[in-house]
Amino acid sequence: MDLFEAIILGCIQGLTEFLPISSTAHLRIVPALFGWKDPGAPFTAVTQIGTLIAVLFYFRIELRKYALAFFTSLRTRQGFDSGDSRIALSILLGTIPIVILGFLFKGFIETSFRSIYVISFSLVGLAILLGLAEFFSKRMYSLDTLSLPTTQLIGLAQAIALIPGASRSGTTITAGLFLNMTREAAAKYSFLLSIPAVALSGVYQLYKLRDSLVTEAGFSLLLATVIAGLVGYASIGFLIRYLHSHSTYLFIFYRVLLGILLFILIQINVIIP
Repeated sequence: MDLFEAIILGCIQGLTEFLPISSTAHLRIVPALFGWKDPGAPFTAVTQIGTLIAVLFYFRIELRKYALAFFTSLRTRQGFDSGDSRIALSILLGTIPIVILGFLFKGFIETSFRSIYVISFSLVGLAILLGLAEFFSKRMYSLDTLSLPTTQLIGLAQAIALIPGASRSGTTITAGLFLNMTREAAAKYSFLLSIPAVALSGVYQLYKLRDSLVTEAGFSLLLATVIAGLVGYASIGFLIRYLHSHSTYLFIFYRVLLGILLFILIQINVIIP
């Protein structure tokens, strides 16, 4: 990967990681359209460290509050009765499904799941589910009022994002809307829930790639990660402001059109699945 590719793919990672349109899908599609080599699942996992830092910085005040409440509950042994401590606990417990399924299906995630056929169908499939969630959701619950069982269902939905094209934010926001969360609350919880899973996968892939980090390829990866973080920070702010007064239908239409276009491009041999 040269520096130009690293810059482009870093921008794509940062922009699409938090929008419900799938960063993994776009990191697979764009190289296929330009004739570049597929950067692979490890590239996605490592560049997500940049977007992870963006989440940590953007929500630094809330995260500090949740962490203090969590450790206070552990120290006093009074249970997780406060809203802040429950949110912290729900983030940790909600990470378990994606960790287990990610380990079990690791081989498929890095190989056959990256087929553009799979991405095409998952883009459209999740769009349909998100559309149904928008239509039926009462959008009445904030983040502070969520129960642990509700947040664990969202954690299960996050595991579906192991399929490229599904989108981590897409699956979790969809689940949140089905559970009658407001759009803003669903998006915010989606970002918070991503922290442990992204940190674990990113560190794991960094360890696997440790020998190549001191090469030119390592510099390209670092550049892409930094750019992903900067663009990702702006993307978080945009989505939260956007969902304050808009629905997710724009992303739904985009997913459907992109999924159909990909299928057509495969059929006419413009891209190789």
